[in-house]
Order: sequence, then C-alpha cells, then structure tokens
Amino acid sequence: MVAKLFEPIAIGGLPLANRIIIAPMCQYSATDGQMTDWHLMHLGQLALSGAGALTIEATAVLPDGRISYGDVGLYDDATEAAMARVLTALRSWSDMPIAIQLAHAGRKASTAKPWDGGGQIAPDATKGWQTVAPSALPFLDADHAPVALDAAGLARTRTAFADAARRAARLGIDAVQLHAAHGYLLHQFLSPLSNRRDDDYGGSLENRMRFPLEVFDAVHDAFGGHGPVTVRVSGTDWTPGGWSIDETIVFVQALEARGCAAINVSSGGLDPAQQIALAPGYQVPLARRVKDRVTMPVIAVGLITDPAQAETIIAGGDADLVAIARAALYDPRWPWHAAAALGAQIAVPPQYERCEPREHRGLFMIDRG
Repeated sequence: MVAKLFEPIAIGGLPLANRIIIAPMCQYSATDGQMTDWHLMHLGQLALSGAGALTIEATAVLPDGRISYGDVGLYDDATEAAMARVLTALRSWSDMPIAIQLAHAGRKASTAKPWDGGGQIAPDATKGWQTVAPSALPFLDADHAPVALDAAGLARTRTAFADAARRAARLGIDAVQLHAAHGYLLHQFLSPLSNRRDDDYGGSLENRMRFPLEVFDAVHDAFGGHGPVTVRVSGTDWTPGGWSIDETIVFVQALEARGCAAINVSSGGLDPAQQIALAPGYQVPLARRVKDRVTMPVIAVGLITDPAQAETIIAGGDADLVAIARAALYDPRWPWHAAAALGAQIAVPPQYERCEPREHRGLFMIDRG
C-alpha cells in the first residue's frame, strides 16, 4: 500500500506528485529586492528534492513591504528580471511546480537581517524606511511607530499585490500563496490587537477581514486564470484577546467562497507577548479545526520533521498536505529519506541514479526522457 504522504493530489487543478510542500523561507540575501546567485543555489537544490511543490520565500509587493533590506521583491522590472533568471535555471533541470508567497510586512518591516540582530531600522537610518500598518501601533514598544494606511495607501497596497500577481503569471509561476500570517500586514488587519481602526476596515470581524479579502480578490483576479491562489493564515495569536481559531474558520470559509484553492495553517507572530507551547506538530490541531470546516485542501506546518509523523498527519485526516521548512534546510533530500522510510518511491534526476542505497532498491523513479 502506498504511503498517504506519497499519494498525488491536485490543488486548484495543479497536480502534485506527493503531499510534501517546501515552505517559503526568507534568505535575506537579495540586493534591492533582486534575487542573487544565493537564490539560484538555494532554490536549485530544493527543486531537486522530490517534494510535490517548492514555494519561493515571502516576496514583497512593495519596497516598503520588505521585512528587511535583504528581502526578495516582485515590484518592478528589475526584480522581475532577476527572478526570471533564477526560474529559467530551475526549469532547465526540474519540473517541480513552483509557487510564490506574496507578502507585505507592514509594521514588522525595515529590520536588520536576523544574523545582525533583526531589530527595526529607524526610517531616517541607512537601509531603513517608514513602516505602515492598519493602525499606528508599533510591534515592539521601542520601535518607530508605523503610519496608519489611509484610503490612498490601502488602494496602493491592494494594487501592488495584484501587480505582483501579474508579474508572477508572466514569469510562469504555477501558484500564488498570499501571506496573511505571522504578524505581517494582512494578519495585522485581522487581529484586534494590531487593528484599532474605527472605519470600515476595523472593529468587527467582518470589517477586520475586509482588506485581506479585498487583496485576495485582487490577486485572484490577476492570477486566477494562470493557477491556484492559496493563503497562509495564523490560526491563533497565542495571546488573550487576539486573533482566534474560531475567527480563522470564518475567514477561511470566506476565502473558499471566493475561490481560494488551499489554506496553509500556521500561527503566531503578531504580538511579542505570545505564549506558544512548542512541540512536534504543535500547529496540527489548528489545521484539523480548519479542515473540519472547509472542503479545499489544508496544509499543516510547524515542527514536522519525521516521516512517520508526517504520514500520521495525512493518514489520520488532520491535513491533506504537510509543509516543511527548517527540516528541508537541514536535509534538502528530506522527501527522498521519507520515501525510503515509508516504503514509497520518489522521482530523482538521472544524474543521481547511482546513489540509490542498496537497502532501498526500487526507491528511485528515474525520468530518462
């Protein structure tokens, strides 16, 4: 019997060879938003991993939407050309579907790179800029406060998401994931902790959902004819009075009604007071709650590192797919090793045929075309 983790599935008509997704992972190695040789090497190895799909890191739709000055963007011809160069190389050697996560960091933008401390860079400092958000509330008390987006700012941001989706379509990217998690701009609109607006975009749950849903509609209109549009959400803020799993369910049901093809369930990132009990698969119960209330595929993520654990999540009906991030950085051949552990087969380039272990004869499926 084929392991459930290695059964094929389709997301919005896009066929995937198995249920393993390489999640988006920021590399903080771009120059002026443009991908570099680092991305060619990083994504190149993951494109040969045997996963069902590969997701490009959080990609800013505006320069001020980057988390750091080293973030990738897709907001002008230069950033599009740099990404095209990387994608051309990847597609020369891999037919793995490629998705992109479109994002805006909101009040969590304008930071140093993580290995330089990751703190916010003031708008008047080198490599810093003024951040924006639903309300003029900083992420950390010591941070420079963001500017609350006015009607023109909302329109500019909404248009930028749609424009980035059109660029993604022009690049031939197979799917778009909209980032509405981890305390970034769309999540900031959703959570009552960061959204204190008194207009049509704040207050009630319906109002807090309004801008993220408008952005989804704009992206879906711009990209929907080219491939599926999915969304990553934080199922909870892990903070009293914050965004909750019950509100998440209302939000994802509204997304599904608008044509969302899949939902990726993560959590946290909105408030520094969050209290998360980290453990293997700690977010899987959130994915299960969502899966029980929608019909679109649900993706579980978060400390999923063991093949048997991943198989149990899929076979037990907690989620339809799993996404791995740090596990893939540590072991770019994680899907190979998972297939070996679960008695499945995995597609491998013919250049690697000779490395098939003797104890796992038949593990590799070689495309000789």
